[in-house]
Amino acid sequence: MQLSSAPQGISAVAGKVPASCLVLAGVCGIQFGAALAPRAYSQVGSAGVVFLRLLIASVLLCVMWRPRRAALKRMKGAWPAMLGAGTLLAGHHIAFFAAVESNVPLGVVATIEFLGPFAIALAASRRLADLVPACVAAGGVALLSGGGTASLSPGGIVLAAVAACCWAGYILVSAHMARLTDGGQGLALVFTWAALVSAPYGILHGGTALLDPHVLWVAAVVAVASSVLPYSLNLEALRRIPPRVFGVLTSLEPAAGAVFGLAVLGQHLCWPQWLGIAAVASASVAATLVNSKKEPRARNVSVSAVESGAAHEEDSVTAARG
Repeated sequence: MQLSSAPQGISAVAGKVPASCLVLAGVCGIQFGAALAPRAYSQVGSAGVVFLRLLIASVLLCVMWRPRRAALKRMKGAWPAMLGAGTLLAGHHIAFFAAVESNVPLGVVATIEFLGPFAIALAASRRLADLVPACVAAGGVALLSGGGTASLSPGGIVLAAVAACCWAGYILVSAHMARLTDGGQGLALVFTWAALVSAPYGILHGGTALLDPHVLWVAAVVAVASSVLPYSLNLEALRRIPPRVFGVLTSLEPAAGAVFGLAVLGQHLCWPQWLGIAAVASASVAATLVNSKKEPRARNVSVSAVESGAAHEEDSVTAARG
């Protein structure tokens, strides 16, 4: 299956921007949204923000991609994969934002979450040389967990690890789903199911405060910045650059999380933690370069690369990971 084009409006604008800039914009959008979300935690908690983010994103994606009845009939065999991907996506979001709510710095959460795609990339190879990136990543995690002036919440670390596992599972399931669906229609349906899965948890914690204008405003910005725009921009970027380059660029996501955590949330990290983030990002770059085989043409990259969300996950599943 070939990669479908993004919606016409986004495609026209994005086509004039270098592909690398599109990927980096997606990385920044994801982490900016994650840093902005805590502004509504006091009213609806992380669960409420996650529900609203997924709900708003699903509505916008359905408007953009307009899944039609004929397409739904063609995707009949993909429903188990789409439901699985949506469930894992909801679990990832709930765990990720709950980890941030537990006062674990955003940069640390993003780095631990990044280990999910990294593990998939590492598992794709059988060479001894791949142990080097794994050791570097392990050292980075050790620096993250033990290098701060204050101890990190054990519960928050566990939640970040759960987010990493859900993200890895989502990558694998969405890769299968992408072979059975067209364009971004599958992605829109995945977000719709994820919103439904997260609804009971979000409504229970948020209650009537979910309708507060401030909460809705924050959730809308988070949905657009962290979901709609990054996925659409990444889709356009993957039409023009090889997955290997895509994976290298998205390895900056942990560092972006640390920067936005500092700028928006005032979360200061000690130098060992910054070093740990750099180590994990460097390990991901190394794994991408070491494991890359002969690159497929960028225009033939599977749409799974976009549906894995925000860059780092898709590249782990596509041919660049081998």
